[in-house]
Amino acid sequence: MSTQQPETPAEGPATSEGPATSAGPATVAEAAQLLGESIAQVQRVIVGQEHMVEQLMVGLLAKGHILLEGVPGVAKTLAVRSFATVVGGDFARIQFTPDLVPSDIVGTRIYSASQESFEVELGPVFVNFVLADEINRAPAKVQSAMLELMAEKQVSIAGHTYPAKNPFIVIATQNPVESEGVYPLPEAQRDRFLFKVDVPYPRGNEEFEILRRMSVSPPTPERVLNPALVTRLQNIASNVFVHNLVAEYIVRLVLASRNPAEFGMPDLTPVIQIGCSPRATLGLVAAARALALVHGRDYVLPTDVQAVAIDVMAHRMMLGFDAVADNIQAAQVVERILAMVPPPTPVWNPQQRQASHEQHRHQPEYRT
Repeated sequence: MSTQQPETPAEGPATSEGPATSAGPATVAEAAQLLGESIAQVQRVIVGQEHMVEQLMVGLLAKGHILLEGVPGVAKTLAVRSFATVVGGDFARIQFTPDLVPSDIVGTRIYSASQESFEVELGPVFVNFVLADEINRAPAKVQSAMLELMAEKQVSIAGHTYPAKNPFIVIATQNPVESEGVYPLPEAQRDRFLFKVDVPYPRGNEEFEILRRMSVSPPTPERVLNPALVTRLQNIASNVFVHNLVAEYIVRLVLASRNPAEFGMPDLTPVIQIGCSPRATLGLVAAARALALVHGRDYVLPTDVQAVAIDVMAHRMMLGFDAVADNIQAAQVVERILAMVPPPTPVWNPQQRQASHEQHRHQPEYRT
């Protein structure tokens, strides 16, 4: 039995917001074209950083949160702002500082003298897109207040539960080079992020293009999507077909991070202290489905899993003290796992090809 999910009814027509006036994409090809236009609009502003921009879109389709890590000035905040403009919906930026308290972000009760009662004032997190800028500057209480919001998409205030908007995504940034006034994210909160994307310095030709493009009036992106269209695209992504062999490959990758000796990597046993959690398994499936949709396919290939494996798995692994002392990176460990765990390789003859094509051809009809 495959891991294909049941068909999800489509949302209503996306006519209330944004430029789209039709019911949205009805096929995978139309969805991929719309996603390509959205990514192109972001790249009008952001020079290079193609991987980061694509992962932002994949994370949105997979309904996951994203952690961007990079030194100051590599366009993390600008990329998120441009992405939110293109995707549409409400957007809020929260600058995390050491003096924040949880009520500053989720809200609190305020006494109203005119009504002689307390009223709930919701915080800035009740939007579609939350940019948590420099999240590692916030103290532990504020970071823990984000856990329920990110995992359950709801906030409890004074005994009442307030759901987040739909769609909802948290995109956090952090600076890896500072240690003064910084509170490292605990492992429990890092696991809440679908992706942790490292944002590198631009290359030489990209630096020149940044100088040429941003030294005058910088370009501005155009809005392509809206919340209703985003919800529809998420539904299409969740219906992308995953073959049993690909699903087993995902499970083997995660198991290899927990018991590397069973997969021919005994040298990694002292390196890996704690392997990936089951969230990594679910994250690999969701991210691979979303990436396949971005590339215009309604089925997942092993290469889709490999393309998202480092960003999904690396931040969920804890390395031993000696490995950290030897400057071994979690991304290097994931690359070793990808090299040692063989992906499924289909072997076809003409009869099998035709039979499999008829059996696994997945064309869900999305009702409007």
